[in-house]
Amino acid sequence: MFDNLSDKFQKIFKNLKGQGKLTEANIKDALREVRMALLEADVNYKVAKDFVAGIAERAVGQEVMQSLTPGQQVIKIVHEELTGLMGGAAEPLRLTGRVPVAVMMVGLQGSGKTTTTGKLARKLSSDGRRPCLVPADVYRPAAITQLITLANQLKLPVYHSSGMQKPEEIAREAMNFARAENCDTLLVDTAGRLHIDLALMEELSRLKTILQPAEILLVADSMTGQDAVQIAGSFNEKLGLTGVVLTKLDGDARGGAALSIRSATKCPIKFIGIGEKLDALEVFHPDRMSSRILGMGDMLSMIEKAQEAFDADQAQEIAKKFRQDTFTLEDFRNQLRQVKKMGSFEQILGMLPGMGILKELKKVQVDQKEFVRMEAIINSMTKAERKNADILNAGRRKRIAEGSGTTVQEVNRLLKSYEDSRRVMRQMMGVSGSASGGKKKKGKIRRKGSFFPF
Repeated sequence: MFDNLSDKFQKIFKNLKGQGKLTEANIKDALREVRMALLEADVNYKVAKDFVAGIAERAVGQEVMQSLTPGQQVIKIVHEELTGLMGGAAEPLRLTGRVPVAVMMVGLQGSGKTTTTGKLARKLSSDGRRPCLVPADVYRPAAITQLITLANQLKLPVYHSSGMQKPEEIAREAMNFARAENCDTLLVDTAGRLHIDLALMEELSRLKTILQPAEILLVADSMTGQDAVQIAGSFNEKLGLTGVVLTKLDGDARGGAALSIRSATKCPIKFIGIGEKLDALEVFHPDRMSSRILGMGDMLSMIEKAQEAFDADQAQEIAKKFRQDTFTLEDFRNQLRQVKKMGSFEQILGMLPGMGILKELKKVQVDQKEFVRMEAIINSMTKAERKNADILNAGRRKRIAEGSGTTVQEVNRLLKSYEDSRRVMRQMMGVSGSASGGKKKKGKIRRKGSFFPF
């Protein structure tokens, strides 16, 4: 996400940092390019104009001119202004009031409203709440079935409407159903239209009166750019939105909607959708997003992903096995499963500082199916083979390849990755010895190793 804007910003700032001393003319030229970059990213014209004016007011002055590193000082100002443009700080859901607390999910058809309702239910459930899902879209075919399916996947309560009920009846009965199920949150997936119309807004207004929601979240497709901003403005005017969820941000290289919505509508972005899976919903942190746009990385989000994916007790057990040289292929398989939870390598690389300017890394295409193949290979081994890789001779490797639908070369590659990971981890821990079979060998441990399936 934001690839185009990030590339342009980094070129502009590279030129600035190359100047030994900045002049007013240098800064004005750079800000002109910043404004053009924002407009090309489909940022609202007035938002882009005000943003650049705010930077110019701070940049053309003593704060920059008297700095020992004027180029870096300008970047600092842009980072702060960009963070402010997107809202300054993350705004959490305010789930207070009578129980169950209602959250209305609103938006146009095709924005990902039903899927986002499921994602939010998963997130709230992992935070210790007990949400109940309510399908109130009685117009779109299969909308109710879709939400029921998601609720079953998450093992959460879902209200089943009896017969042809109106959305208002569904809302009233769902409140009683949620109380009976001991749910503290009601996630209501409302109907959408292909465009904003009076009938849609009147129906949503009636639902708002019945539910008295603590949150009204607009689900908007970020790839529609300025249309998403206008849609947010219309819904906010009629309903009084409390927040926005931007979907499909992982496929949006421009990012105009994310940069414009807060300033244009005064409505905060609370979550962003970065994939199709139920765990692909993140809290929106303006400061972290600003850092990623400017190529500074997002280590906090990366650490949070790692903490969510990796079990602390299991990590200590793995470390112990590395020290004792008892790390098996079963342990390696568990590690692969945890790494998969963190998301794609492209997303992880985007969180590392400076990764945005490394073109060769950005071009690396990691086949996520490689993890599936690696796991299939390990699953095709016997328990004895998974515990002791030394017994995997040519005949066994051929059998494993046939059983997993892979090739002997792929089996060999997996075993090399396993051995390399042991070798490197043992070296990091300062433990000597072999990286295979638990037998001790003399000599130095090689640094070369590959943890990644590419």
